[in-house]
Amino acid sequence: MANFYTDTPELKHHLEHPLMKRIVELKERNYADKDKFDYAPVDFEDAMDSYDKVLEIVGEICGDIIAPNAEGVDHDGPTCANGRVTYAPGTAANLEACRKAGLMGMAMPRRLGGLNFPITPYIMAADIVSRSDAGFENLWGLQDCAETIYEFGNEEQKQKYIPRVCAGETMSMDLTEPDAGSDLQAVMLKATYSEEDGCWYLNGVKRFITNGDSDIHLVLARSEEGTKDGRGLSMFIYDKRDGGVNVRRIENKMGIKGSPTCELTYKNAKAELCGDRKLGLIKYVMALMNGARLGIAAQSVGISQAAYEEALAYAKDRKQFGKAIIEFPAVFEMLSLMKAKLDASRTLLYETSRYVDVYKALDDIAKERKLTPEERQEQKRFAKLADSYTPLAKGMGSEYANQNAYDCIQIHGGSGFMKDYACERIYRDVRITSIYEGTTQLQVVAAIRYVTTGAYLNAIKDYETAEVSPEMEVLQDRLKTMATKYAACVNQIVEEKDQELLDFFARRLVEMASFIIMGHLLTQDATKSPELYNDSAQVYIRYAESEVEKHINFIRKFGKDDIAYYRK
Repeated sequence: MANFYTDTPELKHHLEHPLMKRIVELKERNYADKDKFDYAPVDFEDAMDSYDKVLEIVGEICGDIIAPNAEGVDHDGPTCANGRVTYAPGTAANLEACRKAGLMGMAMPRRLGGLNFPITPYIMAADIVSRSDAGFENLWGLQDCAETIYEFGNEEQKQKYIPRVCAGETMSMDLTEPDAGSDLQAVMLKATYSEEDGCWYLNGVKRFITNGDSDIHLVLARSEEGTKDGRGLSMFIYDKRDGGVNVRRIENKMGIKGSPTCELTYKNAKAELCGDRKLGLIKYVMALMNGARLGIAAQSVGISQAAYEEALAYAKDRKQFGKAIIEFPAVFEMLSLMKAKLDASRTLLYETSRYVDVYKALDDIAKERKLTPEERQEQKRFAKLADSYTPLAKGMGSEYANQNAYDCIQIHGGSGFMKDYACERIYRDVRITSIYEGTTQLQVVAAIRYVTTGAYLNAIKDYETAEVSPEMEVLQDRLKTMATKYAACVNQIVEEKDQELLDFFARRLVEMASFIIMGHLLTQDATKSPELYNDSAQVYIRYAESEVEKHINFIRKFGKDDIAYYRK
C-alpha cells in the first residue's frame, strides 16, 4: 500500500520545524479545547502527534485511492446537463473518501466541526493531495474559502455554513468574468438589495470558476450602483440550495480535467452580504487570494514531487546501450536539478506557511482579547514576512513545477509524449499553476516593492547569522557573496529613479532574491537533516550562483536606451 506522506521524509522534516512550538501554542490557546472535545490535544506533543497521524491518513488515501483514480478522472472528466455538473466517478469516490476520513474543513475551529489545524500541516496535506492528482486538489483545496467566512462573516453565517463545509460540502470563489480576469476592478455582476425581501439578489455572468457548481459560493459583485472601480464591490455568500445560478458550460481545458471550470449565469440569485459593503475587493478578495496563492504554491510543490518521482523511476528502469539511463551524466544531472528545485520550492513554501500561521493565529486571538505590545509587534512582523514571501512561494514554486514537468517528459523521451505514462498528464496539469490566482508576472509586481524597500535583503541578512554545520559554511559564504552582488545590483537600478527600467528588471531582481533565500533555507535544512538535503543544497546553490551571475551580467550590460529593442 502506497503512502504519499510516509514515503516523503522531507514532509516530516518541515513539520518538526522549531517555530511549530509557537504556532501550536497560539492555535490551541493553552489547550482549552481538551475539556470540550475528546480529539483535542492536551499538549504540544499530543498536537504534533495528531498532525502526524492525520497526514498519514491523507498520505494513505492519496496513495491508494486518489492517485490510482487520476488517469480515469483525466479521461472521463465532469459533465454538464440541465445547468448542473456531475463529477467523474473517480472524483466522486475521492470526495467520499475524504469526507469519511474527516479531511474537510481541516483548518476550521473544532466548535464549527473542524480539526483546528494550523496552516502548515493543512498546506502539507494540500502538497500530498496535489502529488496524487492536481485536479482533485482544486476541489478539495477550496475548503480554504471557509476561512473567508470565518474571518469576515458574522456569527450566524459561521454557524450556518462552516459546519457544512467540515461535513463535506464543497465551495467555490466566483470572482472572474468575461471582461474581468486579472483586473477584478472591472467586475460587473450586479448585486441589488431588496427592501421588501430583506436580502440581496445577484445577476450576471461569471467565467473560469473552479468547481462552479459547488454547494456554497463566495461571490464578488458590484453592490454600489454607478461605480466602476474596486470601491463599488462587495463579497456575498450564495447557497446552492436557494437556486438562481446555473452552469452554462464546462470549459474544455488542457489539464486539471477532473476539476470543472464553469461559466455561470446568475438570475435573481438570493445571496447574503459577507462582511461590510465596498470591501469585497479591497479587503476580502485580497485575503482570499493570499490564501489561494499559498494553496497554488502547495499544488506546485506536489506536482513537482510527482514529476520527480515519475522521472526517477523511469530513469532507473529504462535501459539504453546496455545500462539504465540514470547512469548517463546528461540524465542524472537533470534529475539532481529537479530534486534541488523541488526541495528549494518546498522549503520556501513551508517557511511562508509558518509565517502565515503566526500572524493569522494572532489575528484570531485579537478578536477575543487585546494583544499585548509584544504580540502586536510579533503580528506585524510575521504579517509583513508572509506578505513578502507569498508571491515568491507561488511564483517560483509554479515556475519550478513547470520546469520539472518539462524535464520529466524529456527524461521519458518519446514515451513521455504518449498517454501511456503519467508524465503526459502531469505536464498538462502543471501549466495552469503559473497562470491562475495571479500569473507569475503579477507575483513579480507584488514582490518588487520588497526588493526596493530592502525587506528581502534584511531577511537574507538574518539568514546569514544562522548557525549551520561546518559542511554548509562554505555554501553560506557563497550565498553571502551572492547577496553582496545582488544588493549592489538593486542599488544601481534604484539610483536611476526610472520606473520603467525598474519594472523591466523586476523579474530578474525578484528571482535573485528568491535564489538566495531558498539557498539559505536549504543550508539550514541540510544542517538539520544532511541525509535528506546535503545533495540538494550543493546542487541548488551552484545553480543559484550561475543564475544570479546571468541576471547581473544582463543588467550591467544594459543601457536605458536598450529597452527600445524589446518594445513591439
